[in-house]
Order: sequence, then C-alpha cells, then structure tokens
Amino acid sequence: MFQTAEFAYRSMNEADTEKLAVRLTEKFQPGTVIALDGDLGAGKTRFSQAVARALGVKDVVSSPTFTIIKEYEGEQMPLYHMDVYRISMAEADELGLDDYFYGEGVSLVEWSSIVTPILPTKYLHLFLQYEGEHERIIRLTAYGEPYISWVNELKRMGV
Repeated sequence: MFQTAEFAYRSMNEADTEKLAVRLTEKFQPGTVIALDGDLGAGKTRFSQAVARALGVKDVVSSPTFTIIKEYEGEQMPLYHMDVYRISMAEADELGLDDYFYGEGVSLVEWSSIVTPILPTKYLHLFLQYEGEHERIIRLTAYGEPYISWVNELKRMGV
C-alpha cells in the first residue's frame, strides 16, 4: 500500500472552495483522478464546476447524476465528470472507467466510495463535510505520488 498524506481545509464560502480547486488544478496532469465524497449538498458538484472553470471548460457543468459520465473539453486537457451514485460495482466495471482514469484527462468521481475497489491505487480523495450554510470542511487524503506532494504543499502554503 502507498503512503498517504492528509490535510483538512476549512472553506468558509464558495470562493474558498474555488481557491482550493484552482490550486489543485494547477497540478493536474493527464490521468489525474480526484475522488469526491460527502453528503448531498456538501459541494461536490460546486467543486467540480470550479475545477472545470480552472481547466478552461466553456460548457455549463452540472451533476452527471443520470448520465453517469459527462466529458468536457478543457483548454489544458479533457475533464471526465462522473457520478457513480446510482450504479453497482458490476455496472461500474462494465463502463470501462479505467479508460478514463488512465486517459488524457482529469477524472472527477462523485460518490467515489461506491467504486473504491476499481479506483487506481494512486489518487486524491476529497471528503466534503457540511458545517453550516456556507462553511465546509474539505478533508484531502492523498494516496501515492504525486498526490502526496500536492497535499503536503497545500498544507505548507495554507492553500
């Protein structure tokens, strides 16, 4: 098993969440996998929208709840936005998610805990916790490099 690194980020509003998304996006490279979890309304889709803006996606980004996967063309690289809430592990396996995880773009996986067994061994997990109307705690857990370096840098910088 890979080493991990953890960091808890307090977001007081959507601008703080956007700031975190932008800082992370600066590090992204093809094959980046960001796993997102948290209660309904915790901000998974808002975070995904901020990542899309930072990648230069011009389309409107909405939750892929019923389509499961939405592909967007960004200025730097493609964005693969997934919502696996309504699928089983068998269905997830059949979708060929590996093609996205190891592809040319960034994969954002909402409700990722449902498909943890098929996630790559190296990825960044964000758990968004509702703390109030606008406030969130975003717990970042990095599994393997380069994600560990990213999280340690965010800790040093205070984002």
